[in-house]
Amino acid sequence: MRSLLIALLLGASALAQAAVDVREFDSPEQEARYKHLIEELRCTVCQNQNIAGSNAELAQDLRRKTYEMIREGRSDAEILDYMVERYGNFVLYRPPLNTGTALLWFGPFLVFAFGGYQVLRVIRSRRARGATPSGVSEDQLRRAEELLREEGNKQ
Repeated sequence: MRSLLIALLLGASALAQAAVDVREFDSPEQEARYKHLIEELRCTVCQNQNIAGSNAELAQDLRRKTYEMIREGRSDAEILDYMVERYGNFVLYRPPLNTGTALLWFGPFLVFAFGGYQVLRVIRSRRARGATPSGVSEDQLRRAEELLREEGNKQ
């Protein structure tokens, strides 16, 4: 039992060490660009995680490719264009506003507005029918009160 626990701990520490990428840069500016870019690129496997924090194989490949392109002297725009060309706008955490991404930008607001409209419509229709929020009309409430009074008088 004890040896199993030790083996598990050693395996976990090996996995933790495997996630660390060691990259050498010619200048601190290159390193800063690299860190900025890997924070801005989304892991398309993990979806809600950038490639800096993902251990997915694709994220590792994207980090490697970003590193190589920086070392080749490519600009940030060229690197981002390459990633978008290969993986689409989804790879960017802040996709550009264009006809292809308009739903991404405005979709949540449209859903919220539609939901608010539906709630207002239901409230107005209930008021127009004279119903209380529980769906019971005033006549039904009066009748129930009369029945309760009659039952109370019988006892």
